[in-house]
Amino acid sequence: VFVSWYLKKGITKEGGSIIRSMALSPTSYSAATNKAVLDRYMSLPQPDNKILATYVWIDGTGEFVRTKTRTVDFCPKHPSDLPIWIFDGSSTYQAEGSNSDVYLYPRAMYQDPFNRGKNKIVLCETFKYNKKPTETSHRQSCLEAMQKAADQHPWFGIEQEYTILDQDNYPFGWPKNGFPGPQGPYYCGVGANKVFGRDIVEAHYRACLYAGIEICGTNAEVMASQWEYQVGPCEGITMADDLWVSRYILHRVAEDFGVNVSLDCKPMTGQWNGSALHTNFSTQAMREDNGIIEIEKAIEKLSKRHLKHIQAYDLRGGKDNERRLIGSLETSNINDYSAGVANRGCSIRIPRSVAEDRKGYFEDRRPAANADPYRVTELLVRTVCLDE
Repeated sequence: VFVSWYLKKGITKEGGSIIRSMALSPTSYSAATNKAVLDRYMSLPQPDNKILATYVWIDGTGEFVRTKTRTVDFCPKHPSDLPIWIFDGSSTYQAEGSNSDVYLYPRAMYQDPFNRGKNKIVLCETFKYNKKPTETSHRQSCLEAMQKAADQHPWFGIEQEYTILDQDNYPFGWPKNGFPGPQGPYYCGVGANKVFGRDIVEAHYRACLYAGIEICGTNAEVMASQWEYQVGPCEGITMADDLWVSRYILHRVAEDFGVNVSLDCKPMTGQWNGSALHTNFSTQAMREDNGIIEIEKAIEKLSKRHLKHIQAYDLRGGKDNERRLIGSLETSNINDYSAGVANRGCSIRIPRSVAEDRKGYFEDRRPAANADPYRVTELLVRTVCLDE
């Protein structure tokens, strides 16, 4: 269409140079394929004895996931049924080229909403040549903590905030040469001038349900093009497993719609809310009558480990959260520890219903959106349940 317009205008030689320069610019166009054509192939019958297993793992950034798919000639009932695999760790920031094979150990399995049928998504743990976890693989340590605290039945509910970006990495739906109106109408908003990207959100929700993830809700967030979904309640290691696979599904759905997803905790500077990984936590004792006493004990324990938690609550030892935890825009100050009822400006929020019922859970509002849920849930258990 672009070329035809220039030809109709009589612009040939000069127009051609413009067209070539546009083609070389990474922000001037977006690659796309025809999904209707794809459907012709995806509707082809799949042999009954062939199952696609899409292995998913956390790469060396600690924030993004990688995948590759293999065929197996049986229907796995448990992750351990599937073979250990390898990948080129030198291409994922997880190994050197001279010793690049990294192991993939299947750990959790989900129904595949993209390939559907009997096909599976397989969440994997990554191990180096010496069978030690890679630097961004924290599942093993998290599992050890969950097993030690199993008798306390730690439950989690995590709220994953994120921002939908256009191909130019500017928030989806925002004016290209400016900003939308101030925050106010966007949170839980309805209407084309208030929310952007609902198609992605709804598709992600259904895909997570299909996969078997304990997704329990979603809503538009305070900044335009910012959204949130909630996963839980989940007990123990299941929380982080489900959240990581939900992130994979989110990126994969966004890919189908030709947009990007950012977990940056402060994608836009200025008077715009940041993105968090608010983590709700309880033990069995907190959920029982007068559990508020146990909640208060937990809050006291957390006050003594504030710095350690801050260092683990984003991917850069607290440097990311320095941009978000500024003491305003519904955050506490990164240097201060505080708790309060129904106060979103505190480090720890006790929901009003919990204060009234005198039992339930508390919300840790400090984790950044890009935080590793294995590290977040592990640290809460070690501090609150294991007194470490």
